[in-house]
Amino acid sequence: MAGVARMAAGLAVAVAAGYLFSRLGTPIPWMLGPLTTVALLRVLGLPIDAPPGARQFGQWVIGTSLGLYFTPQVVRDVAGAWPLLVAGALFALAGGYGGGLVLARLAGIDRTTAVFASVPGGASEMAVLGERYGARVDRVAAAQSLRIMIVVIVVPFAYALLGAHGDDRYVPGVTSVDRTGLALLLDATFAGGAVAQWLRVPNAFILGALAVAIPLTAADVHLSAVPAPLSNAGQCFLGCMLGSRFQPDFVRGAPRFIAAVGATVLAAIGMAGLFGMLLAWASGASFYTLALGLAPGGIAEMCVTAKALQLGVPLVTAFHVTRVVVLLLLTGPLFGWMRGRWRAHLAGERR
Repeated sequence: MAGVARMAAGLAVAVAAGYLFSRLGTPIPWMLGPLTTVALLRVLGLPIDAPPGARQFGQWVIGTSLGLYFTPQVVRDVAGAWPLLVAGALFALAGGYGGGLVLARLAGIDRTTAVFASVPGGASEMAVLGERYGARVDRVAAAQSLRIMIVVIVVPFAYALLGAHGDDRYVPGVTSVDRTGLALLLDATFAGGAVAQWLRVPNAFILGALAVAIPLTAADVHLSAVPAPLSNAGQCFLGCMLGSRFQPDFVRGAPRFIAAVGATVLAAIGMAGLFGMLLAWASGASFYTLALGLAPGGIAEMCVTAKALQLGVPLVTAFHVTRVVVLLLLTGPLFGWMRGRWRAHLAGERR
């Protein structure tokens, strides 16, 4: 019963914070409000938590909503942007490893932990992968959670200050809500998420929902739009879950490590902006869309930001999906090769 009370309190706080932030007019209020408020209260020691399945519910709803943007024309446009997607994925890989080496020096921790704490491939996925190579799982999970929180706070507010609100030509294939169609759509995308989770796909419910919603939309099968209250609920649950990752001893436990993570994440955001400028100059694409696609945040968080600001939702989604796939496929093998080089270099110095 105590656990149920903590989860009920956490959800109540998240809903109240989302509503308050929406009234204040902040960027992505239904995610930012719950995330920051729940995290702050958790750090202060209040007994609140996220309800079970909050992450899956939020990713499922957001993935379903994003998939409705991929009309036949959009699919052709995104497919034609594959050089940008590859460049973005390789940039994320290089930035994660470079940031890891800087973090190791700033925080005074081992390189293994620092690298897996810095690669933007998902908190749980990087923690599991890092554990195989001997990384400190608690530090990896803490750094990944802090990375997402910093990006979710900094990037939307930076865009708001810059007035980066687009007039996106990409709109969902369907804008009206049909109850029967919505039920069918949600059933299908939930099944896609469940299968992806059974297959142990990372970010299963957002990728599984996308894997179902995108082909349907691309085939001009338009069942229903996702109503705004349901989309807000998905963001609220996801924000509540992200905030619940923070523990009362989060800041006190390793202040130097926390400060170093914050510095490297802010540097990564800045580097993403600079690389976005380069890609925009080379391709003629929107800088704001490219910078959002390159930002070291999570798929759901950055795509929700793109949707709120009307900045190339399909392209931003494609950037982050491509990044996750490439990072999960290459991070482990690349780290094994780099660790071999480090050990060979160290052995040479000892001689």
